[in-house]
Amino acid sequence: MSQWQPDSWRAKPIVQQPTYDDKQELSQVEDTLKSYPPLVFAAETRELFRQLGDVAEGKGFLLQGGDCAESFDEFNAPKIRDTFKVILQMAIVLTFAGRCPVTKVARMAGQYAKPRSGDFETINGIALPSYRGDIINSFEFTKEARRPDPNRMVEAYNKSASTLNLLRAFAQGGLADLHEVNRWNMAFVENNPLKERYQDLAKRIQDSLELMSVMGINATNTPTLRETSLYTSHEALLLNYEQALTRVDTLTGNWYNCSAHMLWIGERTRQLDHAHLEFFRGIHNPVGVKVGPSMQEDELIQLIDALNPENEAGRLTLITRMGADNLEQNLPKLLRRVKQEGRKVVWSSDPMHGNTFTSESGYKTRNFDSILREIQQFFAAHKAEGTHAGGIHLEMTGQHVTECTGGAYQIGDADLAEAYKTQCDPRLNADQVLEMAFIVADNLRAN
Repeated sequence: MSQWQPDSWRAKPIVQQPTYDDKQELSQVEDTLKSYPPLVFAAETRELFRQLGDVAEGKGFLLQGGDCAESFDEFNAPKIRDTFKVILQMAIVLTFAGRCPVTKVARMAGQYAKPRSGDFETINGIALPSYRGDIINSFEFTKEARRPDPNRMVEAYNKSASTLNLLRAFAQGGLADLHEVNRWNMAFVENNPLKERYQDLAKRIQDSLELMSVMGINATNTPTLRETSLYTSHEALLLNYEQALTRVDTLTGNWYNCSAHMLWIGERTRQLDHAHLEFFRGIHNPVGVKVGPSMQEDELIQLIDALNPENEAGRLTLITRMGADNLEQNLPKLLRRVKQEGRKVVWSSDPMHGNTFTSESGYKTRNFDSILREIQQFFAAHKAEGTHAGGIHLEMTGQHVTECTGGAYQIGDADLAEAYKTQCDPRLNADQVLEMAFIVADNLRAN
């Protein structure tokens, strides 16, 4: 670790990066970002580390969710508010059901880069660079729009700062009041086609809050009833941006990536001898890594030891993304090996990426039942192996989009065109997210 520096990744092989035409312009943008204030602070990051340590020890649950990729064009207060609200709604249901603290981490305020299957996209015989997220290029299919522009990093920083400012205001300014959040949940249950399935839990939460109020425990004298903590995260894909926002903490002397509280490495960039592993091993943030169906036991242990050599609880979250048809076969052997080796990790389920397909109407989509099946298999595997199912990781939005099929409202293939807004991967909408929360709550109670 003594040989690590924020730029040591530059000597390693790297994938999923754009090719910038003007290297001097890129360097100037990096220098500009280095002079900007941090987006998050080391003390906040250490508190998240501590909470995730409790999750790793089986004393908590991680709820992580948000957009597949944030968009410059859809940057607005109502969208940020609605996603914040639905995360809170999920959290109160899971907290009550699981009888354990729920750590809330949003895929927000920095989720602007996306890995792609190929470097180029071809439409009508024209090949252009793939869209890699708004921090790199634009979604429009023109030569100029698809040109990687380093100045977009500055815009991503500014929009992330504004998003964080609003999230902190929501978290501390009354929008997070538990009574208000549960009223939203009661309204969801009342209007849901399967309301009988969820009414009991919603009513018991309401009764608990009313009992506390009768006993004199209210938002006026108990700040935890009206305030909350929400942390931010994103896939740290564009290392030029991540390095520019990596700073030394003056209290500890440790390096922290100050672009988000938690960062993760994707399935396509987790090579042991590559740049992303090199960058991640030196920062002191909690970090995650996506674990797909091809992961083997020895490789996973090597990956854990590279990212968490001190075996610290809370440092590393393993985010499984295997697909409902693969998890039962592939996850148990990994759980068994990690447990045998005594490695302290948080296990979280990403049931989205392994269940993506193209519908008959041509839309990239996911089915609610497949997502749910992978989550239920995730809980069952942990129960069988005597390990802790520590969290879920969802691509979701507080908006009423139609991007994933199924759910109580039975969104079908023909309905996708009604409100299909994503620029990358399909997201669960607000109703589907809450329906998922009530069903996951059953698994938490059972475990």
